[in-house]
Amino acid sequence: MLDLTDDAPGHPSADRPGERRQPETVLAGENFPVALRVLPARIRRHLLALYTYARYVDDLGDEPDTTGRDEGPEARLAALHRFEREVRALYEGRLPRHPVLVRLAPTVVDCRFPLDPLLRLIEANRRDQLVTRYPTFGALVEYCHLSADPVGELVLHIFGAASPARIPLSNRICTALQIVEHLQDVAEDRRRGRIYLPTRDLAAAGVPEEALDAPRADEPLRQVIRRQADRAAELLDSGAPLVGDLRGWARLAVSGYLAGGRAALAALARADHDPLPGPPRPTRSGLAVAWLRSLRTPAVAPGQNGVGG
Repeated sequence: MLDLTDDAPGHPSADRPGERRQPETVLAGENFPVALRVLPARIRRHLLALYTYARYVDDLGDEPDTTGRDEGPEARLAALHRFEREVRALYEGRLPRHPVLVRLAPTVVDCRFPLDPLLRLIEANRRDQLVTRYPTFGALVEYCHLSADPVGELVLHIFGAASPARIPLSNRICTALQIVEHLQDVAEDRRRGRIYLPTRDLAAAGVPEEALDAPRADEPLRQVIRRQADRAAELLDSGAPLVGDLRGWARLAVSGYLAGGRAALAALARADHDPLPGPPRPTRSGLAVAWLRSLRTPAVAPGQNGVGG
């Protein structure tokens, strides 16, 4: 799932195994981006409800159970299926019982959340139980349409800013942010048995999967990571006109997400595109510079590939 928190990238939560499924533990263990701390309480409440939902779904697909035991893919798929039934029941007008959905229900109503993005987040975690490798960058982008893009679309709904023109730009930003997270977490994902680098790119560079287990990345692996980082930067830039088309609190928040992605890419570049020793962390000054740059992003002109008009 696309993580919009300001936790140190790649640093695990202090929660004990199994606890992160509990909604209140999620709330206590994760922080909002700096941008969100200055937003009005109503908007923060809706963003928190969305984040709690997304984090909980992600934990259903990743985390051990409440005893710390890893249940395995079949049990995780069953848990995801049960939760999807509860989500669908909410949209059928039944009162929610699950605490995550009790928290989310007012946001669904107030912000007119469509059902599809919520279901796509669940589907992304189903995919994680069945697919652990992606052959091409295009295949990863398709996966991000399930795991990342729904978050940005729903954020736009929270700000009352969702539109057919803006959502594709949001998708580019969110896909890029998810790719950046994958690049930061190459070693952690490898330990989970997953690889989010295109396997054809690895093969073309002569990089065996075992190279991801090394304490440091060699030059061929760094080249593969650099290529994905360049692709993510292009996606961020192509989605950036969304910021110029937004106003007020929406512009502030979305520019913060965009800045976070750019600062993370800069940190990765400073580390010579080697995340294996640990995820490279953006500096505060780097975040500030990226944020100012993002806030100055203009909307695209009418007739161009973006929001204009």
